Amino acid sequence: MTDKISIIIPVYNVEPYIRKCLDSVINQSYTNLEIICIDDGSTDNSSKICYEYAEKDSRIKIFHTANNGASYARNLGINNSTGLYIGFIDSDDWIEPNMYEVLYTKIKNYDVTFSIISYYRNTDKESVVMANRENIPVKTLNQQELLMYSADLDNYISFGHVIWNKLYTAEYVKKNNLTFNPNLRTAMDMLFSYEFILADSSCTGVYCDKSLYHYYQRGDSISTTLTQKYKILRLRVCDSCIEMLKKNKYTDISKYLKRFYCYTASRYVEDAIYSGDNKEFEFMQREMELYLNEYVELNKAYPDRVERIKKLLAIKI
Repeated sequence: MTDKISIIIPVYNVEPYIRKCLDSVINQSYTNLEIICIDDGSTDNSSKICYEYAEKDSRIKIFHTANNGASYARNLGINNSTGLYIGFIDSDDWIEPNMYEVLYTKIKNYDVTFSIISYYRNTDKESVVMANRENIPVKTLNQQELLMYSADLDNYISFGHVIWNKLYTAEYVKKNNLTFNPNLRTAMDMLFSYEFILADSSCTGVYCDKSLYHYYQRGDSISTTLTQKYKILRLRVCDSCIEMLKKNKYTDISKYLKRFYCYTASRYVEDAIYSGDNKEFEFMQREMELYLNEYVELNKAYPDRVERIKKLLAIKI
């Protein structure tokens, strides 16, 4: 455990959660860590708590930005990181004590570009393991396999296009100038994930089926209180990733993202029905129709899913 891992944590108004997050990081079994906290203009005591921890643990470094968003904060973290590997944690989440030891062991043993583990989805009421429907073999995964497991969320949900259940090789990130789009306040993980894998055909990975990250879904987070602007932005990012796959001759894999696009739009249709927003309802119905054929094709074994989609398309409000 002589290689340094840089852990980047954007921090913004997370006073009730940041202690649990930092406790889980500083108590990792893998100890050679550089813990980079980026205070993104917090107006509560989040920054004060970070400094409190930094006084006790010299591995913690603190930087400040003026509420420029998580993408900007993560980019600042990347630019100031000195580790051979980079990991990302959201400041309202927490991790199991051996998470980085497991990720590091896999990335070293298989000599790959990045390593991946499974995770829990936590709410105030429950903790659910995000289990894959299909097994991912424990072996060196090539670019095509990595893209497939990322895009087919129906079968490989724990792989996903999120960044916090992964450990990245810093050299690969910096050599390919990989950054987060600072204009995005949502879905930036998805865009980064596909840009990372597609940056070089030599990209490889390894998956470990251990749930070691706790993704906490807060009731007031962006992901659970999406405005129409953010919903549309998420769909546009997904479409950008579809185009990236097609451009790189992975059209066969892009259909899985198209299925995800149609499903996501259908959830937004349900939101619009609940809120009585006729304009958003009609807009999202049209978005569903864009990739309806791919959705139906990939859900032949699930007629109830297809029936649900068709019912939502038939509704008029």
